[in-house]
Amino acid sequence: MSAPYILVLYYSRHGATAEMARQIARGVEQGGLEARVRTVPAISTECEAVAPDIPAEGALYATLDDLKDCSGLVLGSPTRFGNMAAPLKYFLDGTSSLWLTGGLVGKPAAVFTSTASLHGGQETTQLSMMLPLLHHGMIITGIPYSEPALLETRGGGTPYGASHFATADGKRSLDEHEITLCRALGKRLAEVARKLES
Repeated sequence: MSAPYILVLYYSRHGATAEMARQIARGVEQGGLEARVRTVPAISTECEAVAPDIPAEGALYATLDDLKDCSGLVLGSPTRFGNMAAPLKYFLDGTSSLWLTGGLVGKPAAVFTSTASLHGGQETTQLSMMLPLLHHGMIITGIPYSEPALLETRGGGTPYGASHFATADGKRSLDEHEITLCRALGKRLAEVARKLES
């Protein structure tokens, strides 16, 4: 059996959500647990399109075992019309076997997102990602206002989870407050997971 870990599971198109995942993973490790960073393949309307088993770069693709065996889950997606991106939804739609067995019941979870505009649906995207987690019986954690960066941020950051304002061209890097909030979310989830396991 592997050491307890937090699964940092995300989809990223232009790299901002992937960078958030890396910062959240650092926070998880500050909270005393291993972070297992995984992604999901893009999906295509072309039936012939098949993703390779191992991506050319970045994190490995997630498996149901990564999800089943985790001590907690942080789920991330860029915003697509105020909702999670289709590849992440497609992966979650394939988790019925875990739902049937209650494999995720009682585990802590959190969410994060990146948007092209400041009011581009960060909070609705986070809420959309929470819905399947609630159906799985997971315990949702956010970021409390005791985190000073949440009150000071001029970019992303919500009590629902970490967020990032990437701008229309997607080139704005995470700022100091966004990095702080990503790490705080990861650390908090790791601490909650450790308390629940003990």
